[in-house]
Amino acid sequence: MGGGFLDINYVPYVVFIYLCPMSEILKYDKKHVWHPFTQMQTAPDPLVIVKAQDSTLFAEDGKTYLDCNSSWWVNIHGHGNPYLQEALTAQFGEIDHIIFAGATHPKAVELATRIAQLLPGDLEKVFFSDDGSTAVEVALKMVFQYWYNKNEPKKRILALDGAYHGDTFGSMSVSQRGVFNQAFEHLLFEIDFLDFPAQEKEQICLERAEELFQTGEFAALIVEPLVQGSAGMRMYRPRFLDDLCSLAKKYGVLLIFDEIMTGWGRTGKLFALNYVRETPDIVCLSKGLTGGILPLGLTVATHAVYEAFLAPEKTRALLHGHSFTGNALACAVACANLDLMEDPGFFDDIDRISRQHTHFFNRVRQHSKLSDVRQTGTIIALEIREGEGSSYFSGIRDKAYAYFLEHGMLLRPLGNVLFLNPPYCTTDEELEYMYQTIENFLETL
Repeated sequence: MGGGFLDINYVPYVVFIYLCPMSEILKYDKKHVWHPFTQMQTAPDPLVIVKAQDSTLFAEDGKTYLDCNSSWWVNIHGHGNPYLQEALTAQFGEIDHIIFAGATHPKAVELATRIAQLLPGDLEKVFFSDDGSTAVEVALKMVFQYWYNKNEPKKRILALDGAYHGDTFGSMSVSQRGVFNQAFEHLLFEIDFLDFPAQEKEQICLERAEELFQTGEFAALIVEPLVQGSAGMRMYRPRFLDDLCSLAKKYGVLLIFDEIMTGWGRTGKLFALNYVRETPDIVCLSKGLTGGILPLGLTVATHAVYEAFLAPEKTRALLHGHSFTGNALACAVACANLDLMEDPGFFDDIDRISRQHTHFFNRVRQHSKLSDVRQTGTIIALEIREGEGSSYFSGIRDKAYAYFLEHGMLLRPLGNVLFLNPPYCTTDEELEYMYQTIENFLETL
């Protein structure tokens, strides 16, 4: 390609891609696209999706698939929501994007204000970024610089075993170590992990946490509140989280709640933090923030955290940013998303799906092929019994994925853990189809 707007060598490829038969899309995907979390040498061909509406995905070959996991847990209202589309189109006619350093715009201010009103306590300072990983990166930089600015040498972080907070270097550092980040281990900073708080281990975990906090060396505690997503939708009790947060507060340890997956109604309440008494110092938000339409991350801090960055010296400021910080299109869609959440029908659908999941939970909880069934709100997880326990790389994963595709469901298992967290527009009939298909799959094992 040359530097011209319509380079003569480029135009034929553009025209070809858009006018070629659909089968050519897969050909050029395989030639040029590197997909995430995919072993490109052995993976089957990806689905070619040409349209998405509500809870249904339409493939190039005419087949349809129920979006059982909300397109990586982001699409909460369903695809093609007309209200979100209208907000996006209207904003494009006003401001598409502007620099956010030294400038602002109405939709960013509206979004920050509304988010602050939704969160408890004095969580009122909103920093904009691009996605979940960057929201966590910002939180970690806030924490380390907070103590640096206060001239207090606190550098240790505590996280839960099995944690997943993203795939950038800081977020990998505070996540479970293993095959996902083994190649980068020498570049990650060391942190402390607390055992996963299964109910029988809660007291031991609390005692260990207090022992660590008593050192006075801990800058922060970071958790996925109530549900660990990528670890297999592992769930723990609000009471434990409250007790753990109380300990952190007692010893002056900052609290980071990673609500990237658990936010926006997934746990049955708007945020998982609504289940606990203690208020975190920093909250990370993304995924369903825009209804799954555009990438956007928010890191929301208390005024007390924010104040530590105020000084005559510019070097004490949070010197962090992104080219698309505060993108006006994403902010407009996020504001429209909040409008939809204010409709009473929003939580009616969450309650309806949660009840349907509970019925299914009771239906399969004693199934001989399952070692565990767990549910929080609109998330239900079924752990298939295996001799060696749960594993992301279980052979069941590929078999299950293929089976569900064959039966019109796009469901990406977490190893031997099948889970559903569908868009909230998913009907009872569609849910029942998912449940019945899962039961049928279990009978094939």
